[in-house]
Amino acid sequence: MAVTEDRRRVGTRLIVLQVGAILVFTVLALSFWFLQIVQNQKYEEMAENNHQRTLALRAPRGVLFDRNGKVLVDNRHSFTISIVREHTKDLNRTIQVLSHVAGLDPAQVKQVVDRHRSEPSYRPIVVVEDATLSQVAALTARRLDFELPEILVQEVPTRKYPEMAAHLFGYVGEASDAQVAQDASLKSGDIVGQQGIEKIYNADLRGEDGAKVVVVNSTGREISTLEEHQPTEGKRFQLTIDYDVQQAIEDGFTSIGMNGAAVVLDPRDGGVLGFTSRPAYDPNAFAAGIDRATWSSLMTDTDRPLNDRAIQGRYSPGSTFKMAVALAALEEGVVTPDFKVNCRGGANFYGHYFKCWNKHGHGAIDMRHAIEQSCDVYFYTVANMLGVDKINKWATLLGLGVKSGIDLPNEVTGLVPSTEWKRLHTKEKKWFAGETISVGIGQGAVSVTPVSMAVYMATLANGGTRVTPHLVKAVDEGNGWKTLPPPPPQSKVEISPEKLQAIRDGLWMVVNAAGTGHNAQLKGPDGKPIHDISGKTGTAQVISNQGKAAAGANRKDLRDNGWFVFFAPRDNPQIAGVVFLEHGVHGSNAALVARHILDTFFAKQDGRPLPPKPEFKPNLVP
Repeated sequence: MAVTEDRRRVGTRLIVLQVGAILVFTVLALSFWFLQIVQNQKYEEMAENNHQRTLALRAPRGVLFDRNGKVLVDNRHSFTISIVREHTKDLNRTIQVLSHVAGLDPAQVKQVVDRHRSEPSYRPIVVVEDATLSQVAALTARRLDFELPEILVQEVPTRKYPEMAAHLFGYVGEASDAQVAQDASLKSGDIVGQQGIEKIYNADLRGEDGAKVVVVNSTGREISTLEEHQPTEGKRFQLTIDYDVQQAIEDGFTSIGMNGAAVVLDPRDGGVLGFTSRPAYDPNAFAAGIDRATWSSLMTDTDRPLNDRAIQGRYSPGSTFKMAVALAALEEGVVTPDFKVNCRGGANFYGHYFKCWNKHGHGAIDMRHAIEQSCDVYFYTVANMLGVDKINKWATLLGLGVKSGIDLPNEVTGLVPSTEWKRLHTKEKKWFAGETISVGIGQGAVSVTPVSMAVYMATLANGGTRVTPHLVKAVDEGNGWKTLPPPPPQSKVEISPEKLQAIRDGLWMVVNAAGTGHNAQLKGPDGKPIHDISGKTGTAQVISNQGKAAAGANRKDLRDNGWFVFFAPRDNPQIAGVVFLEHGVHGSNAALVARHILDTFFAKQDGRPLPPKPEFKPNLVP
């Protein structure tokens, strides 16, 4: 029995040893398979990189030109400083030495490296995007002293922006983790468009990176080049922007000293001639790798410089909305251009007294003169006769309360209220007739974006075609310029020329007769108006008079907003647009900026010298 028991024990031990041996060899086999098959490419590249190094050659982004061929956005040469973790024995030492030599914060460098730890160790991690010449010189001189073959200095193309139209051009930056996850063509470290045109047309602008295979010695110094594939530059874009018109907008805002936005269009096809939002930021700060302090200052600035007021700001349009009410009343057959209202400085509607801006009243006034003199009582009356739904219908057809469709990211939608809107979006549900009175003069629930106001004026200028604002005129893919057709209109509406003429007459009178837009007049050498500018001022409250008095009447952030919308010439419009001044007090101040824009535009057409930079003295008296 004892012998049998011993044999069983020996047999069991042999079986355990056999199973153990099988498991060990299985694990070894799987490990070899994983290392030699699954990760073959990785280790092959690592082995090659022991004496060879593959360097990515960043593609220059496509150059942006204005409509006349002037360079707007270009590329410049700069240097990046990277760490190749595969070649370092002590990463912490590398970070400390690099930070010391280049004058960097070690904590920030470590943070950058940690963010890329999951990537292959042979891929360079860029820690300085736009290195100074002194940083490059210090590293180049001392890399051998400190034995830092893992530090890589490369010359790369970097975006160069002009001091204008920051929100239109946008900026570039390193692709985020979310962008890399969403786009299979991207890898961590790639530079992509993050805002503006750079973002919308990123796929065409970014080009295709190249690569260079070099032989390096033990210190990381390049010995020779084995192979090189040149990068392919991104497509070149010719924009609809007119450099001189854009500069005139910038100079106008600088002189007036106020925040706001301006959008200038060709009313015939929707091409954007000029576009700005103030305050702006410097896109070059992003292209060079924005530092923490600059980013923090932008994020905490109470003026919100990163906000694109032209397409993201929603504001009450004030009296600039009156043409939409007038056209709705004419087209719906509610009134004729000769319909008169007697303005005594205010009027009662539904038990409330609504004041006109002119407390003395305008007397008996027809539509043309009501637009010219911006009579509130006239438009209270007409809006009451129309009803809010018909106002909504025609305002929408003209381009208000809907997106413009401009080829820029993050455009928001304004609001022209209706009974359906209130039923769906408010607790009160029911629309009260008295609410229509304020809508008639562009107050109450009405809110618009500056870009939609530019479309609105272009639609009035061209006779009813709601053009789509767009920024690209032509593209060069390497074989010459190809002109692109403008995008189709958003809509077309049949408008009676006779009825529209009454509104146009009123708009011309605003600037050239007894209206409030005379600051927009262009005068010839004889002192007479030229080019027949048509336009409308608007002043819109940001808070009630009672609220303003309670908060402090002199607070800058509670001042009224100022608008000026325009087109010219009167009978064959070639330019249309809007100037919006945030807390600009009066629409006549916005008309000053518009005049400089229009003077520049027509000076080019007339072949006369461009006007000098303006020196405005805005009226800031409430």
